[in-house]
Amino acid sequence: MSRLPIYLGRLIGLSLLIAALSMFLDRDSVIEMASALIDDRALLLIVGLIALGIALALVLGHNVWSGGLFPLIVTLFGWSQLLRGLALLLLPAETQVAFFQLMRLEDLFYVYAGIPLVLGAYLAYASFTSQYR
Repeated sequence: MSRLPIYLGRLIGLSLLIAALSMFLDRDSVIEMASALIDDRALLLIVGLIALGIALALVLGHNVWSGGLFPLIVTLFGWSQLLRGLALLLLPAETQVAFFQLMRLEDLFYVYAGIPLVLGAYLAYASFTSQYR
């Protein structure tokens, strides 16, 4: 495998593992911060711009739709972050609030924390055990 997907897998995998760990360690603060974030339009704009910039770098640098599960997950992660960044920048505030309420973060918190944990563990394992070509 080439260096870029391995590097991105390590970067994304470790980032997701750390984010999931922080979520599991302080559930109440994460729920409180997410609720506060959805009410702060200026901060949502900043988060959207940062997400968009990172996602564009991922999509432009690694848009690989073949070669196995590992590079596909890296590509899908980039595209999902691009969609998230666009949603934060383009959707009206009322739509974002409605979507946030529909997610039921407090009720489904451990599902939302488990997804980055599993995805991060897979990407970290796959990237750290891969060989460079």
